[in-house]
Amino acid sequence: MKPFLSTKDFMLSQEVFELYYHQELDMLETKPKPTDLGKYYSSEAYISHSDGKHSFFEKVYQYAKQFTIRKKVRLLRKYRGIQSKLLDLGAGTGDFLSHAKAKNWHINGVEPNSRARALAFKKGVVLNKEWDSLQGNSFDVITLWHVLEHLPDLKERIEAIVELLDPNGTLIVAVPNFKSFDAKYYKAFWAGYDVPRHLWHFSKDAISQLFETHGMDTIKIKPMWLDAFYVALLSERYKKRNFPWLRALSIGAWSNLLGLFTKEYSSHCYVLQKAQR
Repeated sequence: MKPFLSTKDFMLSQEVFELYYHQELDMLETKPKPTDLGKYYSSEAYISHSDGKHSFFEKVYQYAKQFTIRKKVRLLRKYRGIQSKLLDLGAGTGDFLSHAKAKNWHINGVEPNSRARALAFKKGVVLNKEWDSLQGNSFDVITLWHVLEHLPDLKERIEAIVELLDPNGTLIVAVPNFKSFDAKYYKAFWAGYDVPRHLWHFSKDAISQLFETHGMDTIKIKPMWLDAFYVALLSERYKKRNFPWLRALSIGAWSNLLGLFTKEYSSHCYVLQKAQR
């Protein structure tokens, strides 16, 4: 089987990886899968595990993150009332859970990275290192903000997530979309691939099929507007082009505009619930 695309780890190792297309699920898989994934997260450049505000880029990222977090918590309230039990998987430095806690949600979270957990602890958010500590619990809402693409044992993890969800609960999953305009424009330089940290690359059909197998229905798909600009900016930096900010604004805006017609945005947020048969 020929690879769909060859790309590399632009952020850290510069190693080359290949993406293979799974026709039955309409998704891509990163190969080879590293045996030690942890080392690919051990970088100051991996901003999701950092609260850095040193460079102009970091300051803009942190400002955009806070804006997005407020929108995420408002989204929760559309499907569940406050004081519900919330689980955030891949909680990073805890900002989302911290804001949810301030809005009277009962929070819980998992984050494997010790540095990120330490930063979350300073914000009053205590995170679990492993999923195993959650056994026997159930949650009204479970969120995975750009986390599903990182999970090595994908189908097993999805099964575990569904088991943790209350029968009337809501699951919210955000992932990049390799069928977006910006993905097609940047090709191997598209930052949404982020190999090898991103092991899977999803389409809307892939998400629907993967979760339907476990009794979940997709009830809403929402665009994540700011992702197009962030991913475009990283992609421009990987290409080492002049005027990256200007180009990123242009490509991000064009991707969002085309998405209004194609319904294929840079990233999608999926709202899922257990099927009521």
